[in-house]
Amino acid sequence: MASTARAGLGNRPRLIFTRKASGLESALRWCLGWILMVGAAQLWAEGVIARESDATPPNVIVLYADDLGFGDLGCYGAEGLATPNLDRMAAEGVRFTNFYATAATCTPSRYSVLTGRYPWRNSRARILAGDASMIIGRNELTLPAALKRAGYASAVVGKWHIGLGDGKIDWNGEIRPAPVDVGFDESFIMAATNDRVPCVYVKDRRVVGLDPADPLEVYYGKENPFPEVPTGRSHLELLTMPHSDRQHWDTIVNGVPRIGFSRGGKAATWDDETMTEVFLAQAKDFMTRRREAPFFLYYALHQPHVPRLPSARFQGVSAKGPRGDVILELDWVIGEVLAQVNALGLAKNTLVIFSSDNGPVLNDGYRDQSAELNGEHRPAGPLRGGKYSLFDGGCRVPALVWGPDRVKPGTSDALLSQVDLLASLSALAGVELAASELADGRRLDRAFLGHDSAGRDHLVTEGFGAKTVLRQGPWVYLPAHPGEPRFGDKEIESGNSSEIQLYNLETDSGQRRNVAVEHPEKVAALRALLEAERAESARVRL
Repeated sequence: MASTARAGLGNRPRLIFTRKASGLESALRWCLGWILMVGAAQLWAEGVIARESDATPPNVIVLYADDLGFGDLGCYGAEGLATPNLDRMAAEGVRFTNFYATAATCTPSRYSVLTGRYPWRNSRARILAGDASMIIGRNELTLPAALKRAGYASAVVGKWHIGLGDGKIDWNGEIRPAPVDVGFDESFIMAATNDRVPCVYVKDRRVVGLDPADPLEVYYGKENPFPEVPTGRSHLELLTMPHSDRQHWDTIVNGVPRIGFSRGGKAATWDDETMTEVFLAQAKDFMTRRREAPFFLYYALHQPHVPRLPSARFQGVSAKGPRGDVILELDWVIGEVLAQVNALGLAKNTLVIFSSDNGPVLNDGYRDQSAELNGEHRPAGPLRGGKYSLFDGGCRVPALVWGPDRVKPGTSDALLSQVDLLASLSALAGVELAASELADGRRLDRAFLGHDSAGRDHLVTEGFGAKTVLRQGPWVYLPAHPGEPRFGDKEIESGNSSEIQLYNLETDSGQRRNVAVEHPEKVAALRALLEAERAESARVRL
């Protein structure tokens, strides 16, 4: 027998005796090693064993579309609309089938993404005017503020629409509060929407490119206080895109009548057709400057919201009108962001999350032929309703999560809400939140990464006017909400009814058969659950 000596406790040598293993023992050891290796690989794939990259807080990029429907992407069944970059995200990442915005309209959903709180808890979380005050409370924790605890730098680029200032805004001076006062380090935004004045960019606290000799004034009301400024009501001959309602007929900017009245600020006025490139350049610049430390980028795209004015390279490309064109433009932006992540060498430590603020709408204020040229395309896919609606088409939206070495690729049926982003992304960043800071959110980071098929037990959404709906498992409960059955000018079913509605999505994904009468016990249980949710203390602390 051979012997070797090695140092032990107290530097005293000891003998270790070995013998040559038999062929059977070698085979057994090889088999055992193989089993352990395969098992470890499976645990690694499922996220039970942490990868080396998991120990480092990931960069987080949230790409948030505007009015994009469940059926608008190729990876969700769209035909006739090429979305190769989003389809690639789905193929390489996680595609969710039961993912919800908290509201069927923009401002409420955006509020929830940043605060982790249902919008109906905040009476000011409704579709805002372009000069509305900030609706995030001074004492509310926001997603960027939470991530800052882990050393993240943060920026918002694109559409804001959560309010600015505190009262009447002086657009010619410093604007406070702004996004940089609620957790973000940097911001480059439009104040509200591209169909509302002011049509200017705001960087941090100031309007970009403003000439002091031509001050900007903004007014929201029924009558035009600037009689010398043309409007869509008085100067139809100046319009390059005619309005289709009595909301989008105020001050004309770049040939397009907007909501609200404004005067001055000519040098600062944006060019609609270059807006995509302007915002994209800002997003790329932030990623480049902040690549050495973890960062959070909230990139809120304006597509396919009205007015749909794509850059020259995408005009007429889709054959489905301006709405189809801007969806192709949106997909191109996603490709540019992914390419930038790869070019900076950040792919293995970056999570990219894509979703939409609410469901789709074709006619939304302008006669741009989006409905006429839509063809057989179904923007909401198999779902009933759309933007503004209480039905699933209003809040059930596409959602993709991409992150090499972090996500488990595939399709997930987990029930998730955008209200969970704050809690889940904080957990991934290693930030411990107090129970009071979680608000309505749940820590579901493993589900977001595709490692767990279990999501929420239930969630609450709202249609236009903060009318609430409850989903639990396959069941969707709509309390009696009186009102018109359709948004007439939008050609969308509202979901309003004097009767209680109950749908089983397992057998009726299109919500065509109301089974409330057949299941009174389920109606009673869901009614009690919704009432309990609404009674919980998660009110906004202003």
